[in-house]
Amino acid sequence: MESRRGPLKSAVPSNVVSPVRRCSRTACGRPAVATLTYVYADSTAVLGPLATYAEPHCYDLCAEHSERLTAPRGWEVVRLSDGSAPARPSGDDLEALANAVREAARPQERAAEAGGGGGKGGRGGEVGRRGHLRVLRSPDS
Repeated sequence: MESRRGPLKSAVPSNVVSPVRRCSRTACGRPAVATLTYVYADSTAVLGPLATYAEPHCYDLCAEHSERLTAPRGWEVVRLSDGSAPARPSGDDLEALANAVREAARPQERAAEAGGGGGKGGRGGEVGRRGHLRVLRSPDS
């Protein structure tokens, strides 16, 4: 179908609209990685992972602006983790790992004595035990 102005086009191409969401900060064109929402009733700024879709009352921020975010005096900033980053081990986790390595490195005879009779005649091949950690005999021995 043609109008008096020429053939009708189904879509208008534009280089202004980008499929990648950009940082909401003025003059920043970097891609957004986090979404900022204000909870005025609680005086709280919540910074979390990038929302599924853009909403008018939320602000998308790039990595740099999300790291440097500060809130007004008297406000609290809550930073929600997206879960993609690996959790750092706690001191208890590292201590348990170190203890397990020490137990596994002990000679078999000393480990059997420390296990309280759980040596060669122990249940299920258990050689030694410390707390909830167990040293098991190799299937070859």
